[in-house]
Amino acid sequence: MASAVMPTYARAPVTFVKGEGCRLFDSDGRRYLDFGAGIAVCGLGHAHPKLVEVLTDQAKKLWHTSNLYQVEGQEKVAAKLAALSFGDVVFFGNSGAEANECAIKLARRYHAAAGRPERWRILAFEGSFHGRTLATLGPVQNLSHI
Repeated sequence: MASAVMPTYARAPVTFVKGEGCRLFDSDGRRYLDFGAGIAVCGLGHAHPKLVEVLTDQAKKLWHTSNLYQVEGQEKVAAKLAALSFGDVVFFGNSGAEANECAIKLARRYHAAAGRPERWRILAFEGSFHGRTLATLGPVQNLSHI
């Protein structure tokens, strides 16, 4: 039977059914070291008891609201991240594609505000993956003359 999932990846013939810390387990019981971490979004590991407890407590209160509203936990995390970094504000996105789009827009806005709107080019490694938005899928220009 063909999969109903759009073939946007060259998927490996393995189905993970459980995770513990940095380990994954497939449907045949084989154990793997999770080097992918959900494409870098599960850096905290799988099924850590404290994380499961905190997430369960939150799920009992409120699952999700839009960024159109203030979210107490989000405000706390943003303040902590800003205090520990070079930034004054934090952007929360739902995906790496959103993060990359935000980075592109911020870089362009920075140069436009500094009076250098001609500085719009973004350098990227050829053949690398930066998301599935039009901006991040765009061709890498040959900048060898610079």
